[in-house]
Amino acid sequence: MIVEQLYTKCLSEAAYYIESKGEVVIIDPLRETEPYLKIAKDNGAIIKYIFETHFHADFVSGHLDLSRKTGAPIVYGPNANPGFEAIEAKDNQEFSVGDIKIKVLHTPGHTPESSTYLLIDENGKETAIFTGDTLFIGDVGRPDLAVKTDLTREALAGMLFDSLRNKILPLADDVIIYPAHGAGSSCGKSLSSETSDTLGAQRTTNYALRADMTRDEFIKEVTEGILPAPQYFPKNAIMNKMGYSSFDDVLVKGNSPLSLNKFNDEVTNGALILDVRTQNDFIKGFIPNSLFIGLNGTFAMWVGALIENIEQKIVLIVPEGKEEEAVTRLSRVGYDNAVGYLDGGIAAFVNAGGQLNTITSISPEELENIHKDANIVDVRKPGEFDSEHIMDATHYALDYMNDDLNKLEKGTSHYVHCAGGYRSVIAISLLMQNGYTNLINIEKGFAGIKNTGISCTDYVCPTTL
Repeated sequence: MIVEQLYTKCLSEAAYYIESKGEVVIIDPLRETEPYLKIAKDNGAIIKYIFETHFHADFVSGHLDLSRKTGAPIVYGPNANPGFEAIEAKDNQEFSVGDIKIKVLHTPGHTPESSTYLLIDENGKETAIFTGDTLFIGDVGRPDLAVKTDLTREALAGMLFDSLRNKILPLADDVIIYPAHGAGSSCGKSLSSETSDTLGAQRTTNYALRADMTRDEFIKEVTEGILPAPQYFPKNAIMNKMGYSSFDDVLVKGNSPLSLNKFNDEVTNGALILDVRTQNDFIKGFIPNSLFIGLNGTFAMWVGALIENIEQKIVLIVPEGKEEEAVTRLSRVGYDNAVGYLDGGIAAFVNAGGQLNTITSISPEELENIHKDANIVDVRKPGEFDSEHIMDATHYALDYMNDDLNKLEKGTSHYVHCAGGYRSVIAISLLMQNGYTNLINIEKGFAGIKNTGISCTDYVCPTTL
């Protein structure tokens, strides 16, 4: 028996490859199918089933393309009712895969159709559970991401409590938990950076599994402090439920070189310029009105959070050799309308007489000399800001910047920082698209600022909150 976790850091997402006697199950695959096809081919195995734990909201799954390419049926748990052909399994139904079995445990709560898959090995031993977003390491799934339901998040949280107590906790302590996400995902509140653990360990460390927790206490704990979901989540969930374009077609369209004239035509006709180089390259020079989201960071999540129209046409400024990667990572969150990349990149634009914009950056040490008189803007998440921040800084979280793009005075100088220097450049590019002209980036972000001589009296320290 083979159990392999395929973890994608950009999305904090885990897919699973399970094999026995030449037969394979794939659980929660990403949009692109090649990794799963290659492993099976290299192992001389055949993909027999594609299991989905639920309708994912934070990425577009590869179930449809993988099924088309392999003939393997897609399996959901009860109450799924997808808009395409699939097996809607019954609670406790078992599927044979080689010498092992996969048992469906219907565990509603994160969403009504959410299901956990219990792996029973060759000897009949219950070995592992693939929990999707029902149970994470250190947390549980948020109960507010269901596709078009009349159920309140409190009602779903109550269902989740019952699912955990009735379906998960009765299992043995040595059963391994394999969730769909780790730290960085917005599908829970406080996910661990660990991507697997035993159920026994989680009984003692996961707040949601406390033996003395009442149902009402659980509902309150799970629903309190949930930040608004990124705007693309319901759009991805609907794509996963109802269907989507073939990834192969999306890749062919997006991975196409555009002449400068064609590039300009697309922009004139409404295409967004998305520059995916590093923040350092972007700062030095970029095509006016470009949005920066670098491939070197959590690219797909920020695309989904900031580009509100999932049907938006996109033209890319991309480092040579990264074109396919950019289109692939866009498609993972449902942005299927990349129409190509500028052939020759920034150099082609400059060689044709184009004028680049730049961003001024200062070091944390330079900030130290002026910070008392500077308008400092902190674009980190609310939790980061609440933990510790520069005294009198304006909090303007990048996650929700589109909700109010006029929060700052546009004619005033603003010094912008995040945690390390990636998000601040995204924020500045977004604000520049919307009329801001005097924004200064603080290199190295808050991590660099804390290493200066600025004393703790210039911070709201954690101990004083």
